[in-house]
Amino acid sequence: MNILAIETSCDDTSISLVSCTGDLENLVSTTYAQVISSQINIHKKYGGVVPSLASREHEKNIDLVLKEVLSKANLGKNKAKDFIDAIAVTTSPGLMPSLLIGVNFAKSLSYFLDKPLISVNHLLGHICSNFVSLEEKEYLVNFKYPAVSLLVSGGHTQLYSFDSLEKFILKGETKDDAAGECFDKIAKMLNLGYPGGPAISKESLKVKNFNYDFSLPRPMIKSDDFNFSFSGLKTAVLYLIQKLKKENKLNQETISQICYESEKAICEVLVKKTIKLALQENAKTIFLSGGVAANKTLREMLKQESEKNNIQFIAPQIKLTMDNATMIGVAGYVTYLKKGFSKFEDVKASLEEKIF
Repeated sequence: MNILAIETSCDDTSISLVSCTGDLENLVSTTYAQVISSQINIHKKYGGVVPSLASREHEKNIDLVLKEVLSKANLGKNKAKDFIDAIAVTTSPGLMPSLLIGVNFAKSLSYFLDKPLISVNHLLGHICSNFVSLEEKEYLVNFKYPAVSLLVSGGHTQLYSFDSLEKFILKGETKDDAAGECFDKIAKMLNLGYPGGPAISKESLKVKNFNYDFSLPRPMIKSDDFNFSFSGLKTAVLYLIQKLKKENKLNQETISQICYESEKAICEVLVKKTIKLALQENAKTIFLSGGVAANKTLREMLKQESEKNNIQFIAPQIKLTMDNATMIGVAGYVTYLKKGFSKFEDVKASLEEKIF
């Protein structure tokens, strides 16, 4: 099935052409073309995404992104109509003004091209980023069930278990700030810019001496459940900054040390909980996904701990950790295999987080 996929859940306008074949046990994907129009430079000065600005940029860019995708795939409008079998679009969750742009655009294309629609959950998209490649044609991931998936992004921190792509069981999630949100807020306190994750990672690499006289909490790392909480860590960083300022010790060195310790604290909690769930579920595979999956420290720590426990570790390509339409195309195919095409009138933007 050749799928035109559309993603506008937050601040990236992305459209992709993906081909998927096989079933839920042997899913093969091929990426023909993908384009992402980023809004980071627009939102950077505000320290985060402004929903009204994001939707305005989506509306301005989405038609241009479609034209670029079709050009990359060497498809004109007539060829595109013959090539495309279905249109997949992110309908939930996300910023409502942004979602509406993508949904309305997809429905217009569906009517114009006379192609069926597939309503896609953005969280399933992130998980499915593990089943696609931007380089390899006819890409197939070999792994074994049962599996555990850690999804970490700016808005979500969740742990799922599953023994097929038809049923995901939510085992734990953040009770307040998501991991990516925590990175962003700490970076903002330290005037490091937006997005916070990459800025904090860059600063943490500057740490040469680990013998500093402070440490940060690892929230809920010893709790019996699989939930997360990062608001306390954010508050601890705020108090530490205030203390160092009062003592006239907040300088480039201590800023780098705060970044190092913050990153380590967040990653240790994420890894500890994920491994704990994997062992409880007798998991054969651990998947990582979401924007924070680009964090090198997290990838290395989770890979090392997975292998130590004889569990296969799979993470998406760095380019596929950010919001992108390619993962939505694959998630669209998975959704189609489970539920079929969506009714035109049922394709609506919503804040629903349940994957199916």
